[in-house]
Amino acid sequence: MSTAARPGPAAGPGFVARARRSPSFVAGALLSAWVLAVAALSLVWTPHPPGEIVVANKLQAPSAAHWLGTDSLGRDIVSQLMAGAQNSIVVGVVAVGIGLLAGVALGCLAAARRGWVDELVMRASDFTFAFPALLSAIMLTAIYGPGLLTSIVAIGIFNIPVFARITRGAARAVWAREYVLAARAAGKGPLRITVDHVLPNVSSLIVVQATIAFATAILAEAALSYLGLGTQPPQPSWGRMLNEAQAQMFQAPWLAVWPGLAIMASVLGLNLLGDGLRDLLDPKLARAR
Repeated sequence: MSTAARPGPAAGPGFVARARRSPSFVAGALLSAWVLAVAALSLVWTPHPPGEIVVANKLQAPSAAHWLGTDSLGRDIVSQLMAGAQNSIVVGVVAVGIGLLAGVALGCLAAARRGWVDELVMRASDFTFAFPALLSAIMLTAIYGPGLLTSIVAIGIFNIPVFARITRGAARAVWAREYVLAARAAGKGPLRITVDHVLPNVSSLIVVQATIAFATAILAEAALSYLGLGTQPPQPSWGRMLNEAQAQMFQAPWLAVWPGLAIMASVLGLNLLGDGLRDLLDPKLARAR
């Protein structure tokens, strides 16, 4: 029996065709691409400087000069939304990266070694679950002060046990497969088996979880910024825009609508993308299509 890792359904020539027929994948990919494009565009251009304060223009309704209006300090809403997308994406990428790298490594270690190593990793995961991102951010803020780095660390730490548990469960199933037993009989060590056989066979599950964790990270960053624990002025943040809009809810309701729609579009797009990838990468569902 060959000991080569078995390719998933994504390796087949019909993956692109099946992706085009998946409404969830197409809608999620378009929404996610739109958010990424807006964040990339804001690096080189915004209609107005995001932090520019013009008190004379405060609380203007949407117009040709300010497409979505201005806030209580006269700042352009479109420019703030575009710049705020940068922070959301940075937090999502780095926080998910922390959880993915550390969590996948711990999950693979627990599945490969079993015994007390497995028990230690799982009990450490249980302990970390007792400190959600918001509680971790509050503790870190008390020590180091609020800021973007606080949000990233708090969300990243919370993501570690999520990836560790998912990776461990999927990896243990792979370790019981015949081709892994053949690889062990051929003299391959745990590290080589993990790299050659386990990771390729659990990668699709990890990719799907990463997209869902990305959406959760954006939502968590917005919540932390709303509470004043995340991104600090003068850096724009969707969550802080919602916080500042509270005082003008009846005078200028659009101040809360636009950042809320931005958060909703980002989270919805990533969740739809994750659902689409799950359907496309699941072998059983792939064969049914």
